Amino acid sequence: MRRLIHISMLAIACFHGSLFADHIGGDDPVSLVEDVTVHIFEDVANNLEHYSENQEALQELVRRDLIPLLDVNYAARLILGRAGRGLAKEKIDEFAESMSNLLVSRYSQGLLHFSSEVKLQVLPQRGDLNEKMTRVRTRVTLPTGGEAPVDYAFHKTSHGWKAFDVIVEGISYVTTYRNQIMPDVQANGIDNVIARLNSGQLELAE
Repeated sequence: MRRLIHISMLAIACFHGSLFADHIGGDDPVSLVEDVTVHIFEDVANNLEHYSENQEALQELVRRDLIPLLDVNYAARLILGRAGRGLAKEKIDEFAESMSNLLVSRYSQGLLHFSSEVKLQVLPQRGDLNEKMTRVRTRVTLPTGGEAPVDYAFHKTSHGWKAFDVIVEGISYVTTYRNQIMPDVQANGIDNVIARLNSGQLELAE
């Protein structure tokens, strides 16, 4: 799974110069991904040495520019699955914040290892936008010549389009974490899981 997460980081890095550069400034899912990732890529590429030495600054960049693109609370509910039923909204929010911090940390680490040799193709959208679930489909060509599909799942919210999942080579970020976290919450309780996430004692497979 670590390789899959790394591929998704590469996909974020190489959105710069993709086929949809002329869509920048739009509010559809493809344009939103393009806007955010181009800015992050350029910032990291221009300040790589600084961010390598100051990862807190890189995490702040990701938190400021990437997290608003995501529906972290919706993703948190999907990850909790049945274990989230009946939980107070405050507990869902607290869990979502813990998962958001984990995501920021892992995305930041991935951004430090992107390769300029990686190529990205954004595929044409299939059909009309679906407000419940629309995929932004991409294909990442690796330096080895292999190709990996990386898709971003969006839905329409009262605050516009938000991403809630990343699917790398057919493996969902939400499903991967749900398979690890839902049984833990059912066995040990949400407070225990949140505390261990925040302290780093609960290590989730990438």
